[in-house]
Amino acid sequence: MNTEAPTDPALREEMIATVRKWVAREVIPVASDLEHVDAYPHDLVEQMKEMGLFGITMPEEYGGLGLDLLTYIGVIEELAYGWMTLSGVLNTHTMCATLIKTYGTAAQKERWLPPMVTGTPRGALSLSEPDAGTDTRNIACRAVRDGDEWIVNGTKAWVTNGERAGIVALAARTEEGVSAFIVEKEPGPAFEGLSTSKNVGKLGYRGIETVEMAYVDHRIPADALVGEPGRGLPQILSVLEVGRINIAARAVGVARAAFDAALAYAQQRVTMGKPIGEHQAIQLKLADMATKLEAARLLTRSAAERKQAGLRCDVEAGMAKLFASEAAFEIATESMRIHGGVGYTTDLPVERYFRDAPLMIIGEGTNEIQRIVIARGLLARATET
Repeated sequence: MNTEAPTDPALREEMIATVRKWVAREVIPVASDLEHVDAYPHDLVEQMKEMGLFGITMPEEYGGLGLDLLTYIGVIEELAYGWMTLSGVLNTHTMCATLIKTYGTAAQKERWLPPMVTGTPRGALSLSEPDAGTDTRNIACRAVRDGDEWIVNGTKAWVTNGERAGIVALAARTEEGVSAFIVEKEPGPAFEGLSTSKNVGKLGYRGIETVEMAYVDHRIPADALVGEPGRGLPQILSVLEVGRINIAARAVGVARAAFDAALAYAQQRVTMGKPIGEHQAIQLKLADMATKLEAARLLTRSAAERKQAGLRCDVEAGMAKLFASEAAFEIATESMRIHGGVGYTTDLPVERYFRDAPLMIIGEGTNEIQRIVIARGLLARATET
């Protein structure tokens, strides 16, 4: 198992604090305007590149910052606090780069990681299909060996960053089973048998593209295969643990933003001669919200610590994702209730938190699936002892 060296706590806090200040200065003032028109945040992404966020967990030898997973989830929380979309821009890129870092050959790492740490090209993960979302074993996209190349045919769904990405981690079926490949694509809607659909409209999580990718006799070189043929599924599932911890951290960020908004409003809004925060009904809500928020943060940190230490964390990542995402939705809903009518308007970001929160319940495996993953993991561990 790969084990990351822990980042010095002072350096970790410095990095997180830097991102927190940047979010307050650059993101929060523009997030709602960009989100409401579904505009891609070009300027913000360029600033994220300058801060080195696209290589935050990549080794320094490839130009990355070499920071640990705990630092990463702290950064993700801060980004999601300002605008959850920004954490999505970073997440799929990081999962793609992590696949290469963890399972790639020395040549593959040398080829792809140095440019990826700059954020140009960006990475994406191409796993789900129209008929194979949670059921990854039903993947129909196929890669057939043809001399020094693989020929890929199939359709992938729900690809975040799919249009703008230059490097795509692809799961495709080969004779040996599901295999992982790295697909290089040029910017733009089409590239020699590889095309992307228009951006799918979404309730929330706006400003970032979600597309279908169609492979029609698309040729990739033989050395695009990551690891051994047929070993792609466990490789990608391992990377998805990082994705699920990321989703949990995103949920913590959105939940914190919703709670902070509710807490501030409860001290400002006056009814019956006193701030609503002095009414017991509101106090009970705030107490429950704060408790769920802290529990979500601790579960997320615990999962990240296990993953960072190279320990099995399918159960812990599932627990963190399950609890934090449900907590985020509940806290966002309660924040809207505390705000009353004004919380339902687009004048405040509370309605955005309410629309963004459901993504975490669905993304990286629905919470119904998380419960199954958790239960099966617990049962498997019980039989091992």
